[in-house]
This record gives sequence, structure tokens and C-alpha cells, in this order.
Amino acid sequence: MFEAVRTLKAEYADLERQMADPELHSDQANARRVGKRYAALVPVVRTYDEWLQTGDDIEAARELAAEDPAFAEEATRLAARREELAERLQVLLVPRDPSDDKDAILEIKAGEGGDESALFAGDLLKMYLKYAESQNWKTEVLDSAESDLGGYKSITVAVKAKGTPGPGEAPYAKLKFEGGVHRVQRVPVTESQGRIHTSAAGVLVLPEAEDVDVEIDPSDLRIDVFRSSGPGGQSVNTTDSAVRITHLPTGIVVSMQNEKSQLQNREQAMRVLRARLLAAAQEAADQEASDARRSQIRTVDRSERIRTYNFPENRFSDHRVGYKAHNLDQVLGGELAPVIQALTDADLAARLEAVESQ
Repeated sequence: MFEAVRTLKAEYADLERQMADPELHSDQANARRVGKRYAALVPVVRTYDEWLQTGDDIEAARELAAEDPAFAEEATRLAARREELAERLQVLLVPRDPSDDKDAILEIKAGEGGDESALFAGDLLKMYLKYAESQNWKTEVLDSAESDLGGYKSITVAVKAKGTPGPGEAPYAKLKFEGGVHRVQRVPVTESQGRIHTSAAGVLVLPEAEDVDVEIDPSDLRIDVFRSSGPGGQSVNTTDSAVRITHLPTGIVVSMQNEKSQLQNREQAMRVLRARLLAAAQEAADQEASDARRSQIRTVDRSERIRTYNFPENRFSDHRVGYKAHNLDQVLGGELAPVIQALTDADLAARLEAVESQ
């Protein structure tokens, strides 16, 4: 373990030298990459340095204990602290999702339930926007298709951190376990008999990819333009500004029509396409992992039905980790921190178990 830390400390020193070089900041993409990696290594290096210092302090306290018994107690306290630091280092060194330091692209789509599902998709959007606000993140709607009653058939939002977030604090690290099928149980506004209905909406969370993360050959793209349309087929504008990009090797299709400019819609579509290609590449890499590794991370499998929002009981449930709370109104108001922490803890425990079983 400590050999790995020494290697990381050497990388940390090299990153410090790069950040002190004014030329680094002439390439903003590279500067961001270096800054993110540096921020990720800060807690590892600081914990390791404190672990080393604590070892020296223990030796000094034990030498002084021969003259003053009070130092024997200090040595015992320092030994316990050093053990805590060693455990923390072990956690910090657990392999993490390489996309945890990235911004996120959040897609919400109405599912079963018609208009009620679209209204629920709108409720989920408000929940995530309020959570993003509480984290001091910036949000940008990339594309949306509204329903007749004011909800959303689908909506795509970019979520970006301000500055360089610490490890585990970036939008993707916080939001990645939100992906899956979200189910709602309530009396729809269209229900005249007061009966409770169940409907669902799907959430997809992708790490936002930078140009350096994904290389796209322009010859692999088919780009079609068409006229934007709103709810009910109503024309939004009279020019062919909407864009559909098909990535021929994978068959991934991205359409954008929110902007009036064809160029802007194309740029937004390329952002989402890069994110989907990055996610597909990472999924393929995960498939190559051992069966044991995949079984360990099943606790937070994002492909399954994950949540129930029960309005009559004011109950919020996450089925992956058995999390339940009777504060649905607060959750929909953006108070997602407790359940996100529970999911993060479950994922970390699974990763630790997987490392220990190797």
C-alpha cells in the first residue's frame, strides 16, 4: 500500500511543478486535467504525510516517557491516530470510477403513465435543479420536449461544477447513482375518482466528456437537419435548425432542437454524443471485469428500478440500499444528500470488499 502512495506522491510533486508553469494555462483543457488530478491526490498525500509525522511523534513520545509518564499516554493516543490514518489511506487508495471528477449530463424521460409520467419527469427535474443549486453547481438545459400539461416527455440538462471540486464532489460522482427507473405512486391531476396510479420516468446520468476523452472521426457521423417542432407538432420556427447526429459505428443517435441556431444545436448534440460514447466505452471496460467484481457492485446497479416516490404516505424509498424516509416533500425539494451518501457508502464498501477478496 505505501509503495503505491510513494508513487502517487511523486506524481503529486510533478503536478505541482506543472501548475507553477505559466505555459500550462495557455491550454485550458490540459490545465483543467492537471488541476483535477492534483485535487484528487491532495487528500492522499496529506494523509500519508500526517501518517509519517505521527510515526516520528510516537517515537519521540516513547523516548520522553522514560522521564515523564504522561508521554506514555500521548504515545498510545498517537498510535491510535496512526492506525486511523492507515485505514483512511486504504480507503483513499481503493480504485474509483475514473469519471468521478467530471461534470454530468442528466437525461430524464417520461415512461409508463402518459401525461402523469411527463408531470413526474418535471418533478424530478425540479428536484435535481434544486439539489444542484444547493451544491453551487451550474445547470444548462440542452434539449427538451414538453408535454401538453406542462411536464416533460424528455429533457437533457448539463450539470457543471464551479472551479475544481474535491474528490467525490463533482456532479457525476454525486449524481451517477440516480440513473435508473423512478416510480411514483399518487393520485394524478387527471384522475377524477381519486384513485392512486403508478407511473414511471427514466433517468440517465452520463459523465460529460471533453474532446481529449473521446476521439470522433467526422467520417463516422451522419448529420441530418430538420424543422423543430413543439408540443402537438406545432412549429417552433420556420428554418431547418434542429439537428440529428448518428454515430455510424455504434448506432448512437442524438437529436437537438432547443436552440434557434443549427450550429448551436449541433454543438449541444456533439456534447451529448461524446458523453454517450464515453459511457459506452466505460461500460464495455466494466464488462471485461471479473464476475466477482461485477457481483460486488450490484448493490448500486444503475440499470434496475431504483426508487419509489409514494405521495399518500409521504414516503421515499431507494430499493438498492434499503433506504426509506418519510420526507418525500423535502426530497422533492432537493434534499438528496442523505440517500446519495448512503449509495456512495454502499459503493465504497463493495469496492473495498472486492479489493480485499483479490
